[in-house]
Amino acid sequence: MNTPELIELGQQLRVDSVRAAAAAGSGHPTSSMSAADLMAVLLARRLRYDFERPSHPGNDRFVLSKGHASPLLYAAYKAARAIDDAELLTFRTLDSRLEGHPTPRRLPWVETATGSLGQGLPVGVGIALSGKRLDRVGYRVWVLCGDSELAEGSIWEAAEHASYEGLDNLTAIVDVNRLGQRGPTRHGHDLDAYARRFRAFGWHTVEIDGHDVEAVERAYGEAVSTTGQPTVILARTLKGKGVASVQDREGLHGKPLPDADEAIEELGGVRDLRVEVPQPQVARMLHAVRAGHLDLPRWEKGDEAATRDAYGQALAALGSSRADVVALDGEVSDSTRAEFFAKEHPERFFECYIAEQQLVGAAVGLATRGWVPFASSFAAFLTRAHDFVRMAAVSGVGINLVGSHAGVAIGEDGPSQMGVEDLAMLRAVHGSTVLYPCDANQTAALVATMADLDGIRYLRTSRGAMPVLYGPGEEFPVGGSKVLRRSTDDRLTVVAAGVTVHEALQAADALAADGIAVRVVDLYSVKPVDRETLREAAEETGCLVTVEDHHPEGGIGDAVLDAFLDGRPTPRLVRLAVRDMPGSATPAEQLHAAGIDAESIVAAVKLLVENAVVR
Repeated sequence: MNTPELIELGQQLRVDSVRAAAAAGSGHPTSSMSAADLMAVLLARRLRYDFERPSHPGNDRFVLSKGHASPLLYAAYKAARAIDDAELLTFRTLDSRLEGHPTPRRLPWVETATGSLGQGLPVGVGIALSGKRLDRVGYRVWVLCGDSELAEGSIWEAAEHASYEGLDNLTAIVDVNRLGQRGPTRHGHDLDAYARRFRAFGWHTVEIDGHDVEAVERAYGEAVSTTGQPTVILARTLKGKGVASVQDREGLHGKPLPDADEAIEELGGVRDLRVEVPQPQVARMLHAVRAGHLDLPRWEKGDEAATRDAYGQALAALGSSRADVVALDGEVSDSTRAEFFAKEHPERFFECYIAEQQLVGAAVGLATRGWVPFASSFAAFLTRAHDFVRMAAVSGVGINLVGSHAGVAIGEDGPSQMGVEDLAMLRAVHGSTVLYPCDANQTAALVATMADLDGIRYLRTSRGAMPVLYGPGEEFPVGGSKVLRRSTDDRLTVVAAGVTVHEALQAADALAADGIAVRVVDLYSVKPVDRETLREAAEETGCLVTVEDHHPEGGIGDAVLDAFLDGRPTPRLVRLAVRDMPGSATPAEQLHAAGIDAESIVAAVKLLVENAVVR
């Protein structure tokens, strides 16, 4: 397209954004109108993309970080003939693919779900890392950001990471339209304020008038020709550009235009320009998965090993058998034991440093390119990235998260390092799988299983060494559990996971010496939970006691309750959990103070049995 045609295309994108929002009675047309010229030039001149083959390995990747500007994205799809006009006007309606904010669950051309601002660039960094270090294909990653989201810390985590990795295949386009949701943004139209910040992070910066299509084209060309560093294009634009009644005016964010017909006429009317999007270069297919023999590490019963050690060794073994497995860590790999993978497979290890949002964002980006990422940090620190985990579930991507140093059992480091909310956080994520192993062989088996699951998978590991309970050949299906103590005389059932399994077994032995038989269930699959085993235990023993190194809210106790939400009678349930704020103490002292050690379990069981006898 020549310059006049690009200008016309920009107007068409504005008109179609207005029409889509008007048909829906909601949406963000003014935020779409500001970026229309930026999109027009990218679509017609720079984006190399085969819409009929969205998985083409040579396709450039486009991320709409300002996901509320979805009318612009869908208008661009129409211009590229990926959708038709009738579908455009289904925007935001039931069963339409064109949701209020785009998701890859519905549209094959969307890389990642956006709408929670500040996430597009971190995910884009992950995609660019894949292209630069793994795929080694010459595709570019283009991320369209809004100026408001540059207030998010995650943007600057991404900026630091991209610069450190020298991602010259990444271009951020910032639509600096001056207005946020409730008024002006922090820096308004001060492009230099943004440029100074990006330059400080090591980016090449270009400042332009975002409505001058020739300037936009030159900026894109400069980005493509820049080597050794990522580029940010800071484009001064006007929100609601082209319609006098809304242009650069406050109070119109997220609203259809007051008079859509009049606005369309002012913009020159409806058009139907078709864009011949540049085709991608010929590229090899994505990485082949080497299906080698998986030789998991093995421990003998009675050995002692920390589950975090088992995770690291199992992950390294998995990386040797599967070429699609990658690992990321938040600068604690010597503690999470991801360093085992890093030493054996350095080309597939990504150090994200202490930036947990970028850690998860990069994992999502790598997953969109077909990799199987394992991202690890302390369980407590993953809470910082919860919104990224939530949005990964919206995207429908598969990532593996591993939280080490869980619970009060870590000991002297104290509460700032203790993950006692993580089970609740990950159980609440749509479609998630939550696993909490108690020994090394169980951990290794679950690591291998995780790699083939869908959705968000979470593995909780422990710091201290624990006795090996299971043989190396035992299987641990997701949704299952293991009954470790059982008799026809069981007075109640103790349900535990991870660290507390060992405490429950010690308690069961002590109680047996006193003539009190109890059942012990290792609930290694916290979500999905083993309903059948729990229901059987409730029917046969009458009372369940859950013991967890976690707060009572949302953890193992609540997971057990899920087994009885179908209308059947709920058994008597007693929960032992971390209820007070811990301090610094030894692991044994911590477990005792929290009331979740063997001695506390014995005391609780004896009280329950005595009460049952009195009744």
